[in-house]
Amino acid sequence: MRLLLINPCNRLSSMVKIKENRWNKYRVWKPLGLLVLAGLTPKEWDITVVDENLGLPDYVGMPQPDLVGITAFTSQAPRAYEVASKFRTRGVPVVMGGIHASMCPEEASERVDTVVTGEAEGIWAQVLKDFRQGALKPIYEGSHAEVEQIPLARHDLLPSGYFFGSVQTARGCPLNCSFCSVSAFNGREYRRRAIEDVVQEFKLIQESHVLVVDDNLIGTTKKHIAGAKELLRALIRANLGKKWIAQSTINIADDEELLRLAVEAGCVGVFIGFESPSDEGLAEIRKKFNNRKGRDFRASVRRIQQRGLVVAGSFIMGLDVDERGIGRRIATAANHYGVDLLNLNCLTPLPGTDLWDTMEAEARIVVSAFPEDWKYYTLTLPVARYKHLSRTDIFRETDICNREFYSLARIVRRAWGWLIGRRKPIFALVSNLSNRRNARLYRDVFREFAASQGGRTYRCSSSLVSPSGVKSPSVASTGASRLSSESF
Repeated sequence: MRLLLINPCNRLSSMVKIKENRWNKYRVWKPLGLLVLAGLTPKEWDITVVDENLGLPDYVGMPQPDLVGITAFTSQAPRAYEVASKFRTRGVPVVMGGIHASMCPEEASERVDTVVTGEAEGIWAQVLKDFRQGALKPIYEGSHAEVEQIPLARHDLLPSGYFFGSVQTARGCPLNCSFCSVSAFNGREYRRRAIEDVVQEFKLIQESHVLVVDDNLIGTTKKHIAGAKELLRALIRANLGKKWIAQSTINIADDEELLRLAVEAGCVGVFIGFESPSDEGLAEIRKKFNNRKGRDFRASVRRIQQRGLVVAGSFIMGLDVDERGIGRRIATAANHYGVDLLNLNCLTPLPGTDLWDTMEAEARIVVSAFPEDWKYYTLTLPVARYKHLSRTDIFRETDICNREFYSLARIVRRAWGWLIGRRKPIFALVSNLSNRRNARLYRDVFREFAASQGGRTYRCSSSLVSPSGVKSPSVASTGASRLSSESF
């Protein structure tokens, strides 16, 4: 039996297409969810994994599979449905899972044969059994997997084409930020895999560089951090020779032993969500954790960098507290904190988040010709109506922010710091130049996006509220139906 597992692309996200820019290999990692699914699949299945970010394959020329499995983030959904249609017209059943199908099961069910929601570990065997018996169900509801159910991923199925391998050490996030669907998908309970399994999986990864895809490697409590230290000690003992990058909360800077162990275990960089340069912004998105005890972000970043680690900082534009000038404020904050890389997102209401519920109730989701419009939900485009910023304002402020942070003068200044501090100067320089290039590509993507909206001007939401606070009748409902990180 042949199983084909597909990670679809989004043509608007040129920044993750390796063939369009050789530097993009530093921004792409393996679709770990599909490799985990392959690890759950019995050995009698002949498995092929396709990642369309490496290039579009000739599906017609490939041996016809008996079953197709597709995963998708929200921005990948239109392409996922397109690929599904091609196989279904050839009589091949298609199963779809992942975070988008989990949050929009009714939509997905209209376009594939079977939808798998949630984490697949507890139900994938049943899906395959039912398929072989000709009794596939329209939907299978997964639950939060027990950590011992998580198999070793099949890293051998995508042997080349990547700079980074990928691994997951824990699932779940207790922070419950309003814009994030992780807590809805993986839950708020922090579940750490068995340390011996994680070490073994590191050994299976062919790449010398690895991305740890956990939403937060170290967690938020003393117990979480103690568990992280045990994992790091095990990686040190294994002496694998791997260099890796992880996502973390800013509290990683508060524990010198934790930082030392991370470096000794092979960590070369951390990705931290700062989200907003203001306390009001952090409160709006429910991330007050960042600013507990009046934290000095500059000092925290410096403590991390003194260990030789590169720090990437992520910010969100378009919060209700954001006004014109926010682009420069974010760039100024990022430069003041001293981060080595800046990742700028546009506030995007994703299905399954509290932000989606709020914006839908307020008729602020304006790019809503679904499912086609999901392709614009890349986290970089203004798909909603923002309180103080128009669509054009968002573009302008994004451009200002990127121009300031990724100016050649700023990159040269940071490069000197990388050299002096011995903080991976080549990797940091390549990453900065790649981000600078993709900031220019964003302008073309935005123009295409704006043209697709038929020239409609999306004003800021405050301009559509009467003095009495009642929304203007001109604000129509989005028409989107109520829609109930990646493991499939």
